[in-house]
Amino acid sequence: MSMRTAEEAPPALEAAPDYCRCQTLVLGCGNVLFGDDGFGPAVAGQLRCRADLPSSMVVVDAGTSARQLLFDLVLSPVRPRRLIVVDAVDMGRRPGEVWTLQANELPRVKIDDFSMHQLPTSNLLRELAELAGVEVQCIVAQVSELPAEVKPGLSGPMQKAVRRAERRILKGVVLCRRKNKSFP
Repeated sequence: MSMRTAEEAPPALEAAPDYCRCQTLVLGCGNVLFGDDGFGPAVAGQLRCRADLPSSMVVVDAGTSARQLLFDLVLSPVRPRRLIVVDAVDMGRRPGEVWTLQANELPRVKIDDFSMHQLPTSNLLRELAELAGVEVQCIVAQVSELPAEVKPGLSGPMQKAVRRAERRILKGVVLCRRKNKSFP
């Protein structure tokens, strides 16, 4: 795979989608029809409404299509420097708790798991990090519950988690720009 990032792209590569050519790509993943699983899209929505969103950042509400976008990134001749995946998880923590996982911290047992209620395909995230040189981070929040039937709307703890995740993402991007380093 090419190690080319957006700032090194020749003009012919400008035809690539914006989400491939930006410095930082944020993917909000999840299904808004299933309660707390809509966390990623909620964070993406909050970020996209900000007037002070850095011009180097593209935010995509990936919904349940993260896998297709990740395939596009893997196959693209130009990629963002940073990829932030925002998703809801169930890892037995306190509901609404927000934390960060690096691509190399993702559980290996999930490599081929394409469940709607788990992080998007871990193998593609690892490829982007290990083979393509993209800084990959997952900002995740612990769900209160995932309904068995359609039930839109985030729980109280997850509504609060949206703001915490938004602040974490923006703080990390600003720090990276100032220090030209990886995410905090």
